[in-house]
Amino acid sequence: MSLGLQFQPQALRFAPEYIAPMTQTQQIAKHLRDVYFGGNWTTVNYRTQLTDVNWQQATEQVHGFNSIATLVHHTHYYIAVQRGVLLGGPLVGKDSESFEHPPISSESDWQDMLENVWKDVEEFAQLIEQMPDDKLMEPFTDIKYGNYFRNMHGMIEHLHYHLGQIVLIKKMILDYGHNK
Repeated sequence: MSLGLQFQPQALRFAPEYIAPMTQTQQIAKHLRDVYFGGNWTTVNYRTQLTDVNWQQATEQVHGFNSIATLVHHTHYYIAVQRGVLLGGPLVGKDSESFEHPPISSESDWQDMLENVWKDVEEFAQLIEQMPDDKLMEPFTDIKYGNYFRNMHGMIEHLHYHLGQIVLIKKMILDYGHNK
């Protein structure tokens, strides 16, 4: 019994990346890029989800949830913290500061925020790719913070978690209206 399905190699948009041998750090960098720029299994990413969100929508408060802009800043905050460590700096970050962002009062402010995020994510991905795989099991600045592998994967999981929130908040704003 045939279902009429045929293998179509053009459907494997990212096939060379899955076929070509990659180091663990290259794979982690790819996973980071995928959640921001596309290509992950969920087919949802930050750039696509934020493309049609304007500054008023990004800063709109819905049902007491964090705004889209606040969630974007929050996730970017941890990218910047880990990027700083990979650049040789100390681990500097406080959870309490991760939700505090500069005011966004124009489309230009919002677009500047997004461009800074995209730039920092790509720079961070490049730094991850340059790391040797054996560094992944070393302590992330201090043993109490776990190792590099745990921190990077944990952050990517955190990104997916907040991306899901962004998708739902965006849907409430764009599709259904909401009660503040």
